[in-house]
Amino acid sequence: MSVRTLVVDDSLTMQALIQRTLASDPQIQVVGTASSAEEARARIKELDPDVVTLDIEMPGMNGLDFLERLMRLRPTPVVMLSTLTSEGADASIAALELGAFECFDKLALRRPDEAIRLPALVRAASGSRGRSVAAAPRALDPAPLADYRPRDQSMIAVGASTGGVEALIELLSGFPANCPPTVIVQHMPPSFTASFAARLDRLCKPSVEEARAGAVLRPGKVYLAPGGDQHLEIAGPATRRYCRLLAGPKASGHQPSVDVLFHSVARVAGGDAVGAILTGMGADGAEGMLAMRQAGAVTIGQDESSSVVYGMPAVAHRIGAVVQQMPLRRIAPRLLQECRA
Repeated sequence: MSVRTLVVDDSLTMQALIQRTLASDPQIQVVGTASSAEEARARIKELDPDVVTLDIEMPGMNGLDFLERLMRLRPTPVVMLSTLTSEGADASIAALELGAFECFDKLALRRPDEAIRLPALVRAASGSRGRSVAAAPRALDPAPLADYRPRDQSMIAVGASTGGVEALIELLSGFPANCPPTVIVQHMPPSFTASFAARLDRLCKPSVEEARAGAVLRPGKVYLAPGGDQHLEIAGPATRRYCRLLAGPKASGHQPSVDVLFHSVARVAGGDAVGAILTGMGADGAEGMLAMRQAGAVTIGQDESSSVVYGMPAVAHRIGAVVQQMPLRRIAPRLLQECRA
């Protein structure tokens, strides 16, 4: 059964390019196009597409305003298309928080080796139809965390991909200001991670920043791997672990890679660490999480019902890498419990 897709973009040239890219996949059928929010609203009512590709910048009502209304009135899987510059990063992250399935760089449509990712995203987005695609973060009751004290040398490592923006906001909203040092790989374009780290820092009690080479892991700090051509690892002795950024080829199809981070955590922290693998396409992080578990770490996977894409946590569960699967809302308390003094 084909994935019925509506393409929304104010440029007829871009519409044609998107259609041509999607047409390369026999499982996708472009059932219509629209050049404005008003036209898109009418075409969605008429065609009831499985997935919508939506431009952020449009005349009249912009893509973000339209997305907010769509998710409130007629939730539909949406892949946002934009030029992923630093200027557009805040808008793209806002789109992901509103419930967009993923953001895709328009410039990548002109690079065949990268353009093939768009049909894969549309297919994956169709599988999320019918789920709650935009849920407000549920912060924990602060009372149980009032006297929270992490163990010395304990740390948390987290990996996420598609759906991870909302998931990480919810997860970190449950962390106290003195949480164990936490390292995160979230698959994102290079221009996104600084904006996302700043957004998390504003929303959450711990201090959140992009990881820098040599940054020492400290309680109350969260380190987000920068997007680009480097991997994030941890290194150093138990009393002074630090972030290390390493150039190198993609691992498990990604750079930075969750697998690379998790393998380093297994080597350096062993049983001091607690890990979580969250929503995302593919298998990145599964093998690294298995290494963490074998090194003595407690490892948690997000369950299928709360995942936007049950890919990475599904593979981790299948190969025996996770101690337990659970809904996203329960993961923060469990991680903190395992690190409690």
